[in-house]
Amino acid sequence: MTSAERREARYQRRQAERATKRKIKLSQYDNFDLITDIDNLCLAFEKSKKGVAWKESVQRYEANMLRNIINTSKELIAGRKIEHEYIQFYIHERGKKRLIKPTPIKIRIFHKCLCDQVLVPILSNSLIYDNGASMKGKGVHFALRRFVTHLSKFYKQNGNSNKGYYLSIDFSKFFDSIDHEILLKMLGKVIKDERILELTKNIISGFGDGISLGLGSQVSQISAVYFPNTLDHFIKEKLRIKYYGRYMDDLYLFHADKDYLKQCLKEIQRVCEGLKININMKKTKIDKLERGINFLKGKYKLLSTGKVLRLPGKESTKRMRRKLIKFKSLIESGKMDYKDLRTAYQSWRGNYRRRFKAYYRIRYMDKLYNSLFIKTH
Repeated sequence: MTSAERREARYQRRQAERATKRKIKLSQYDNFDLITDIDNLCLAFEKSKKGVAWKESVQRYEANMLRNIINTSKELIAGRKIEHEYIQFYIHERGKKRLIKPTPIKIRIFHKCLCDQVLVPILSNSLIYDNGASMKGKGVHFALRRFVTHLSKFYKQNGNSNKGYYLSIDFSKFFDSIDHEILLKMLGKVIKDERILELTKNIISGFGDGISLGLGSQVSQISAVYFPNTLDHFIKEKLRIKYYGRYMDDLYLFHADKDYLKQCLKEIQRVCEGLKININMKKTKIDKLERGINFLKGKYKLLSTGKVLRLPGKESTKRMRRKLIKFKSLIESGKMDYKDLRTAYQSWRGNYRRRFKAYYRIRYMDKLYNSLFIKTH
Protein backbone atom coordinates (compact mmCIF):
# COMPACT_ATOMS: atom_id res chain seq x y z
CA MET A 1 0.00 0.00 0.00
CA THR A 2 1.43 3.39 -1.02
CA SER A 3 1.56 6.40 1.30
CA ALA A 4 -1.26 8.08 -0.66
CA GLU A 5 -3.45 4.97 -0.27
CA ARG A 6 -2.72 4.86 3.48
CA ARG A 7 -3.71 8.53 3.80
CA GLU A 8 -6.92 7.87 1.90
CA ALA A 9 -7.70 4.83 4.10
CA ARG A 10 -7.15 6.89 7.27
CA TYR A 11 -9.37 9.62 5.86
CA GLN A 12 -12.17 7.14 5.08
CA ARG A 13 -11.95 5.66 8.61
CA ARG A 14 -12.20 9.11 10.19
CA GLN A 15 -15.17 9.95 8.00
CA ALA A 16 -16.93 6.71 9.01
CA GLU A 17 -16.31 7.42 12.71
CA ARG A 18 -17.64 10.95 12.38
CA ALA A 19 -20.71 9.71 10.48
CA THR A 20 -21.50 7.22 13.27
CA LYS A 21 -21.23 9.90 15.96
CA ARG A 22 -23.33 12.25 13.84
CA LYS A 23 -26.14 9.71 13.47
CA ILE A 24 -26.31 9.18 17.23
CA LYS A 25 -26.37 12.93 17.87
CA LEU A 26 -29.02 13.70 15.24
CA SER A 27 -31.40 10.83 16.06
CA GLN A 28 -33.09 13.01 18.70
CA TYR A 29 -34.26 15.43 15.97
CA ASP A 30 -35.53 12.72 13.62
CA ASN A 31 -38.85 12.60 15.44
CA PHE A 32 -42.26 13.53 14.02
CA ASP A 33 -43.61 14.24 17.53
CA LEU A 34 -41.45 17.37 17.67
CA ILE A 35 -43.53 18.89 14.88
CA THR A 36 -46.90 18.12 16.47
CA ASP A 37 -45.89 19.25 19.99
CA ILE A 38 -48.13 22.14 21.12
CA ASP A 39 -45.29 24.03 22.83
CA ASN A 40 -43.12 23.84 19.71
CA LEU A 41 -45.98 25.06 17.52
CA CYS A 42 -46.64 27.97 19.93
CA LEU A 43 -42.96 28.89 19.81
CA ALA A 44 -43.07 28.73 16.01
CA PHE A 45 -46.04 31.13 16.01
CA GLU A 46 -44.21 33.65 18.20
CA LYS A 47 -41.26 33.59 15.79
CA SER A 48 -43.46 33.65 12.67
CA LYS A 49 -45.39 36.76 13.69
CA LYS A 50 -42.28 38.91 14.15
CA GLY A 51 -42.42 41.78 11.71
CA VAL A 52 -45.93 40.88 10.50
CA ALA A 53 -47.97 41.16 13.72
CA TRP A 54 -49.75 44.19 12.25
CA LYS A 55 -51.38 42.10 9.51
CA GLU A 56 -55.09 41.36 9.83
CA SER A 57 -54.60 37.64 9.05
CA VAL A 58 -52.01 37.29 11.83
CA GLN A 59 -54.20 39.13 14.37
CA ARG A 60 -57.18 36.99 13.42
CA TYR A 61 -55.12 33.83 13.92
CA GLU A 62 -53.77 35.08 17.26
CA ALA A 63 -57.27 35.82 18.59
CA ASN A 64 -57.86 32.03 18.67
CA MET A 65 -54.23 30.98 18.73
CA LEU A 66 -54.44 27.97 21.03
CA ARG A 67 -57.46 26.49 19.26
CA ASN A 68 -55.84 27.02 15.84
CA ILE A 69 -52.57 25.43 16.95
CA ILE A 70 -54.33 22.43 18.48
CA ASN A 71 -56.26 21.93 15.24
CA THR A 72 -52.99 22.08 13.26
CA SER A 73 -51.44 19.53 15.59
CA LYS A 74 -54.42 17.19 15.17
CA GLU A 75 -54.31 17.51 11.39
CA LEU A 76 -50.60 16.66 11.34
CA ILE A 77 -51.06 13.67 13.67
CA ALA A 78 -53.95 12.39 11.51
CA GLY A 79 -51.69 12.61 8.46
CA ARG A 80 -53.94 15.02 6.61
CA LYS A 81 -52.40 17.05 3.85
CA ILE A 82 -52.87 20.66 4.86
CA GLU A 83 -53.94 22.13 1.55
CA HIS A 84 -53.55 25.77 0.61
CA GLU A 85 -53.07 27.87 -2.46
CA TYR A 86 -49.91 29.93 -2.69
CA ILE A 87 -50.38 33.62 -3.36
CA GLN A 88 -48.00 34.05 -6.27
CA PHE A 89 -46.50 37.26 -7.61
CA TYR A 90 -43.38 38.33 -9.45
CA ILE A 91 -40.79 40.90 -8.49
CA HIS A 92 -38.13 42.39 -10.76
CA GLU A 93 -34.79 42.55 -8.99
CA ARG A 94 -31.71 43.84 -10.82
CA GLY A 95 -33.16 42.81 -14.18
CA LYS A 96 -34.23 39.36 -12.98
CA LYS A 97 -37.85 38.22 -12.78
CA ARG A 98 -38.37 36.25 -9.56
CA LEU A 99 -41.48 34.28 -8.55
CA ILE A 100 -42.44 34.82 -4.91
CA LYS A 101 -44.76 32.40 -3.09
CA PRO A 102 -45.36 33.71 0.43
CA THR A 103 -47.14 31.34 2.82
CA PRO A 104 -50.16 32.27 5.00
CA ILE A 105 -49.64 32.36 8.76
CA LYS A 106 -51.21 28.94 9.46
CA ILE A 107 -48.90 27.23 6.97
CA ARG A 108 -45.88 29.32 7.99
CA ILE A 109 -46.20 28.09 11.58
CA PHE A 110 -45.82 24.39 10.90
CA HIS A 111 -43.21 25.12 8.21
CA LYS A 112 -41.17 26.96 10.84
CA CYS A 113 -41.76 24.23 13.41
CA LEU A 114 -40.62 21.60 10.89
CA CYS A 115 -37.50 23.61 10.04
CA ASP A 116 -36.50 24.69 13.56
CA GLN A 117 -37.15 21.35 15.24
CA VAL A 118 -36.10 18.90 12.52
CA LEU A 119 -34.72 20.08 9.18
CA VAL A 120 -32.27 22.77 10.30
CA PRO A 121 -30.63 20.75 13.13
CA ILE A 122 -30.24 17.69 10.90
CA LEU A 123 -29.25 19.32 7.61
CA SER A 124 -27.00 22.05 9.02
CA ASN A 125 -24.89 19.46 10.82
CA SER A 126 -23.31 18.29 7.56
CA LEU A 127 -22.87 21.72 5.95
CA ILE A 128 -19.36 23.05 5.48
CA TYR A 129 -18.41 26.06 7.62
CA ASP A 130 -17.97 28.30 4.57
CA ASN A 131 -21.55 27.84 3.39
CA GLY A 132 -22.71 31.28 4.49
CA ALA A 133 -26.40 31.63 3.58
CA SER A 134 -29.65 31.63 5.58
CA MET A 135 -28.35 30.08 8.81
CA LYS A 136 -28.26 31.42 12.36
CA GLY A 137 -25.05 33.35 12.93
CA LYS A 138 -24.38 33.53 9.20
CA GLY A 139 -25.46 35.69 6.29
CA VAL A 140 -24.02 38.21 3.83
CA HIS A 141 -21.60 39.78 6.30
CA PHE A 142 -20.35 36.38 7.45
CA ALA A 143 -19.79 35.29 3.84
CA LEU A 144 -17.88 38.50 3.08
CA ARG A 145 -15.72 38.15 6.20
CA ARG A 146 -14.80 34.61 5.22
CA PHE A 147 -14.14 35.76 1.65
CA VAL A 148 -11.69 38.45 2.82
CA THR A 149 -10.13 36.01 5.34
CA HIS A 150 -9.52 33.50 2.55
CA LEU A 151 -7.85 36.18 0.44
CA SER A 152 -5.59 37.24 3.32
CA LYS A 153 -4.64 33.67 4.22
CA PHE A 154 -3.96 32.86 0.58
CA TYR A 155 -1.56 35.82 0.39
CA LYS A 156 0.24 34.75 3.58
CA GLN A 157 0.63 31.23 2.20
CA ASN A 158 1.83 32.29 -1.28
CA GLY A 159 3.41 35.65 -0.55
CA ASN A 160 2.44 37.36 -3.79
CA SER A 161 -0.92 38.23 -5.33
CA ASN A 162 0.55 37.66 -8.81
CA LYS A 163 0.72 33.95 -8.03
CA GLY A 164 -2.96 33.68 -7.21
CA TYR A 165 -5.96 32.84 -9.39
CA TYR A 166 -9.65 32.55 -8.71
CA LEU A 167 -12.50 30.56 -10.15
CA SER A 168 -15.90 32.20 -9.66
CA ILE A 169 -19.05 30.25 -10.52
CA ASP A 170 -22.68 31.31 -10.70
CA PHE A 171 -25.63 28.92 -10.91
CA SER A 172 -28.27 29.78 -13.49
CA LYS A 173 -31.86 30.04 -12.13
CA PHE A 174 -30.85 28.13 -9.02
CA PHE A 175 -34.18 27.97 -7.16
CA ASP A 176 -36.14 27.31 -10.35
CA SER A 177 -33.92 24.37 -11.39
CA ILE A 178 -33.82 22.34 -8.15
CA ASP A 179 -35.08 18.82 -8.91
CA HIS A 180 -37.55 17.49 -6.31
CA GLU A 181 -36.67 13.83 -6.82
CA ILE A 182 -32.95 14.42 -6.25
CA LEU A 183 -33.64 16.65 -3.25
CA LEU A 184 -35.97 14.11 -1.61
CA LYS A 185 -33.42 11.31 -2.15
CA MET A 186 -30.83 13.44 -0.39
CA LEU A 187 -33.21 14.13 2.49
CA GLY A 188 -34.08 10.42 2.71
CA LYS A 189 -30.44 9.59 3.43
CA VAL A 190 -30.36 11.71 6.61
CA ILE A 191 -34.02 11.60 7.74
CA LYS A 192 -35.51 8.18 8.50
CA ASP A 193 -38.93 9.11 9.89
CA GLU A 194 -41.33 8.41 7.03
CA ARG A 195 -43.93 10.87 8.31
CA ILE A 196 -41.40 13.71 8.28
CA LEU A 197 -40.35 12.80 4.75
CA GLU A 198 -43.96 12.63 3.56
CA LEU A 199 -44.76 16.01 5.12
CA THR A 200 -41.65 17.57 3.57
CA LYS A 201 -42.50 16.01 0.20
CA ASN A 202 -46.00 17.54 0.30
CA ILE A 203 -44.56 20.97 1.06
CA ILE A 204 -41.90 20.81 -1.66
CA SER A 205 -44.31 19.47 -4.30
CA GLY A 206 -46.49 22.55 -3.77
CA PHE A 207 -43.77 24.78 -5.23
CA GLY A 208 -43.76 23.21 -8.69
CA ASP A 209 -44.38 20.14 -10.80
CA GLY A 210 -41.27 18.10 -9.98
CA ILE A 211 -38.90 21.05 -10.17
CA SER A 212 -38.35 24.48 -8.56
CA LEU A 213 -38.50 25.86 -5.02
CA GLY A 214 -40.53 28.99 -4.39
CA LEU A 215 -39.00 32.00 -2.65
CA GLY A 216 -40.78 32.98 0.55
CA SER A 217 -40.76 29.71 2.52
CA GLN A 218 -38.25 28.65 5.18
CA VAL A 219 -38.46 25.07 3.87
CA SER A 220 -37.30 26.37 0.48
CA GLN A 221 -34.42 28.25 2.08
CA ILE A 222 -32.93 25.36 4.05
CA SER A 223 -33.51 22.99 1.11
CA ALA A 224 -31.67 25.33 -1.27
CA VAL A 225 -28.81 25.76 1.20
CA TYR A 226 -28.47 21.98 1.57
CA PHE A 227 -29.01 20.93 -2.06
CA PRO A 228 -25.41 21.60 -3.34
CA ASN A 229 -23.89 20.23 -0.12
CA THR A 230 -22.47 17.26 -2.07
CA LEU A 231 -20.64 19.72 -4.32
CA ASP A 232 -19.29 21.67 -1.32
CA HIS A 233 -17.76 18.55 0.23
CA PHE A 234 -16.44 17.41 -3.15
CA ILE A 235 -14.57 20.70 -3.62
CA LYS A 236 -13.22 20.78 -0.08
CA GLU A 237 -12.36 17.10 0.36
CA LYS A 238 -11.71 15.66 -3.11
CA LEU A 239 -10.38 18.67 -4.99
CA ARG A 240 -8.60 19.82 -1.80
CA ILE A 241 -9.47 23.50 -2.28
CA LYS A 242 -8.85 25.08 1.10
CA TYR A 243 -9.97 28.58 0.14
CA TYR A 244 -13.50 27.93 -1.06
CA GLY A 245 -16.84 29.42 -0.09
CA ARG A 246 -20.44 29.53 -1.27
CA TYR A 247 -23.34 31.87 -0.73
CA MET A 248 -26.42 30.18 -2.26
CA ASP A 249 -25.63 30.22 -6.01
CA ASP A 250 -22.33 32.17 -5.87
CA LEU A 251 -19.11 30.15 -5.47
CA TYR A 252 -15.42 31.05 -5.40
CA LEU A 253 -12.20 29.00 -5.34
CA PHE A 254 -8.66 30.36 -4.82
CA HIS A 255 -5.55 28.49 -5.95
CA ALA A 256 -2.01 29.24 -7.10
CA ASP A 257 -2.31 27.03 -10.22
CA LYS A 258 -4.53 28.29 -13.04
CA ASP A 259 -4.47 24.94 -14.85
CA TYR A 260 -5.65 23.16 -11.72
CA LEU A 261 -8.62 25.54 -11.46
CA LYS A 262 -9.50 24.68 -15.07
CA GLN A 263 -9.47 21.00 -14.11
CA CYS A 264 -11.58 21.82 -11.04
CA LEU A 265 -14.17 23.52 -13.24
CA LYS A 266 -14.50 20.37 -15.36
CA GLU A 267 -14.97 18.24 -12.23
CA ILE A 268 -17.50 20.71 -10.80
CA GLN A 269 -19.46 20.67 -14.06
CA ARG A 270 -19.60 16.87 -13.86
CA VAL A 271 -20.97 16.94 -10.29
CA CYS A 272 -23.48 19.67 -11.20
CA GLU A 273 -24.76 17.60 -14.11
CA GLY A 274 -25.56 14.81 -11.66
CA LEU A 275 -27.47 17.29 -9.47
CA LYS A 276 -29.10 18.91 -12.54
CA ILE A 277 -27.69 22.28 -11.52
CA ASN A 278 -27.08 24.64 -14.44
CA ILE A 279 -23.87 26.68 -14.40
CA ASN A 280 -24.06 30.12 -15.94
CA MET A 281 -20.91 30.02 -18.09
CA LYS A 282 -21.22 33.71 -18.97
CA LYS A 283 -20.62 34.59 -15.31
CA THR A 284 -18.13 31.79 -14.65
CA LYS A 285 -14.58 33.07 -14.79
CA ILE A 286 -10.94 32.16 -14.08
CA ASP A 287 -8.59 35.12 -13.65
CA LYS A 288 -5.80 36.61 -11.54
CA LEU A 289 -6.68 37.77 -8.02
CA GLU A 290 -4.86 41.06 -8.56
CA ARG A 291 -7.40 41.97 -11.28
CA GLY A 292 -10.24 41.74 -8.79
CA ILE A 293 -13.12 39.34 -8.20
CA ASN A 294 -16.81 40.21 -8.04
CA PHE A 295 -18.69 38.74 -5.08
CA LEU A 296 -21.99 39.76 -3.46
CA LYS A 297 -22.36 43.18 -5.10
CA GLY A 298 -18.73 44.19 -4.54
CA LYS A 299 -15.36 43.93 -6.24
CA TYR A 300 -12.36 42.80 -4.20
CA LYS A 301 -8.70 43.12 -5.21
CA LEU A 302 -5.75 41.45 -3.51
CA LEU A 303 -2.96 44.01 -3.62
CA SER A 304 0.77 43.26 -3.75
CA THR A 305 1.02 44.34 -0.08
CA GLY A 306 -1.51 41.70 0.97
CA LYS A 307 -4.22 44.27 1.63
CA VAL A 308 -7.71 43.54 0.29
CA LEU A 309 -9.20 46.52 -1.53
CA ARG A 310 -12.99 46.58 -1.28
CA LEU A 311 -14.76 48.40 -4.08
CA PRO A 312 -18.52 48.71 -4.67
CA GLY A 313 -20.09 47.33 -7.82
CA LYS A 314 -21.04 49.89 -10.45
CA GLU A 315 -24.57 48.54 -10.81
CA SER A 316 -25.55 49.28 -7.20
CA THR A 317 -24.56 52.94 -7.64
CA LYS A 318 -26.57 53.19 -10.85
CA ARG A 319 -29.61 51.68 -9.13
CA MET A 320 -29.41 54.17 -6.27
CA ARG A 321 -29.09 57.07 -8.70
CA ARG A 322 -32.22 55.89 -10.53
CA LYS A 323 -34.02 55.45 -7.18
CA LEU A 324 -33.24 59.02 -6.10
CA ILE A 325 -34.66 60.38 -9.34
CA LYS A 326 -37.78 58.24 -8.85
CA PHE A 327 -38.04 59.33 -5.19
CA LYS A 328 -38.16 62.96 -6.32
CA SER A 329 -41.29 62.33 -8.36
CA LEU A 330 -42.85 60.41 -5.45
CA ILE A 331 -42.06 63.29 -3.08
CA GLU A 332 -43.62 65.82 -5.45
CA SER A 333 -46.78 63.69 -5.84
CA GLY A 334 -47.11 63.24 -2.06
CA LYS A 335 -46.73 59.46 -2.21
CA MET A 336 -43.52 59.57 -0.16
CA ASP A 337 -42.40 61.78 2.73
CA TYR A 338 -38.95 63.14 3.53
CA LYS A 339 -38.51 60.86 6.56
CA ASP A 340 -38.77 57.72 4.40
CA LEU A 341 -36.48 59.32 1.84
CA ARG A 342 -33.77 60.07 4.41
CA THR A 343 -34.08 56.58 5.90
CA ALA A 344 -33.64 54.91 2.49
CA TYR A 345 -30.67 57.07 1.52
CA GLN A 346 -28.87 56.87 4.87
CA SER A 347 -29.29 53.09 4.84
CA TRP A 348 -27.59 52.88 1.43
CA ARG A 349 -24.91 55.39 2.46
CA GLY A 350 -24.13 53.66 5.77
CA ASN A 351 -23.84 50.28 4.06
CA TYR A 352 -21.42 51.71 1.50
CA ARG A 353 -19.24 53.38 4.13
CA ARG A 354 -19.07 50.21 6.21
CA ARG A 355 -18.39 47.73 3.42
CA PHE A 356 -16.40 49.57 0.76
CA LYS A 357 -13.68 52.08 0.04
CA ALA A 358 -16.00 54.47 -1.80
CA TYR A 359 -15.27 58.03 -0.66
CA TYR A 360 -15.66 59.68 -4.07
CA ARG A 361 -18.70 57.65 -5.03
CA ILE A 362 -20.48 58.59 -1.80
CA ARG A 363 -19.46 62.22 -2.32
CA TYR A 364 -20.97 62.14 -5.82
CA MET A 365 -24.23 60.64 -4.52
CA ASP A 366 -24.39 63.24 -1.72
CA LYS A 367 -24.09 65.97 -4.34
CA LEU A 368 -26.93 64.41 -6.38
CA TYR A 369 -29.07 64.03 -3.25
CA ASN A 370 -28.55 67.66 -2.28
CA SER A 371 -29.32 68.93 -5.77
CA LEU A 372 -32.57 66.95 -5.91
CA PHE A 373 -33.94 67.51 -2.42
CA ILE A 374 -32.13 69.95 -0.19
CA LYS A 375 -32.59 73.04 -2.37
CA THR A 376 -36.30 72.35 -2.86
CA HIS A 377 -37.12 71.51 0.76
